[in-house]
Amino acid sequence: MPSKNADVPPPLPEPLRVAVADSHTHLDMQSGTVEEGLAKAASVGVTTVVQVGCDVRGSRWAAETAAAHDSVHATVALHPNEAPRIVLGDPDGWSRQGAREPGGDAALDEALGEIDALAALPYVLGVGETGLDHFRTGPEGMAAQERSFRAHIEIAKRHGKALVIHDREAHEDVLRVLKEEGAPERTVFHCYSGDADMARICAEHGYFMSFAGNVTFKNAQGLRDALAVAPLDLVLVETDAPFLTPAPYRGRPNAPYLIPVTVRAMAEIRGIDEDAMATAVSANTARAFAY
Repeated sequence: MPSKNADVPPPLPEPLRVAVADSHTHLDMQSGTVEEGLAKAASVGVTTVVQVGCDVRGSRWAAETAAAHDSVHATVALHPNEAPRIVLGDPDGWSRQGAREPGGDAALDEALGEIDALAALPYVLGVGETGLDHFRTGPEGMAAQERSFRAHIEIAKRHGKALVIHDREAHEDVLRVLKEEGAPERTVFHCYSGDADMARICAEHGYFMSFAGNVTFKNAQGLRDALAVAPLDLVLVETDAPFLTPAPYRGRPNAPYLIPVTVRAMAEIRGIDEDAMATAVSANTARAFAY
């Protein structure tokens, strides 16, 4: 049974003393205005957010929002689950665009061309979220997904932008494609979901690992083990809001203002104080996205 508080936003946490960035959020999927969300976040020390695009329309919105707000940076991409919908169609209308007819490779190329054009804009600092998702996309969509991922890697490198990776139950294939294509200079694993061994591999390649509210979940010891071994200079923090609300508010709406809850949990896992963790993730996010 859902909690009776499921739709009630969690309370404001105690403000951080060191300002940080939410390295991955979806303001277009959250309630209230952008201005309200940014003000609420800033009131607790979250002074910068990275607004992430998942499709052409959302990527345009991300770019426009970043252009209008100094505290917002944009990334643009076709989400790994979006590429198969473009190529094969979406008869169930699962995505925000509703039901769609199959467009084939030509439609994917057209959409990638739009992402490429957006990636050239100065307030777009990353290409993502792209990558692979073996959880939601079945075998029939894998070819489109991987072709899209490879194209996004090329776009990120050509424009000198960060690459933001969505990796869901696809660790080995994501690492394989990055190796085959050659990763961009700055690569971020959003909502890091690998184990400690994978964290060591990411560290060897200099990939940033961004931890979300699920690092606080009871069943997420593997994530905590990964955070414990990840080099502190490669660690970021994110909400992925409105998803992955940290404990004790799991199941309620997430938003950038809840970043302090996750920062404090991360500091505890690492055995450092929250100011040290906030200082690290703030510097790392600026370095990852070159702002």
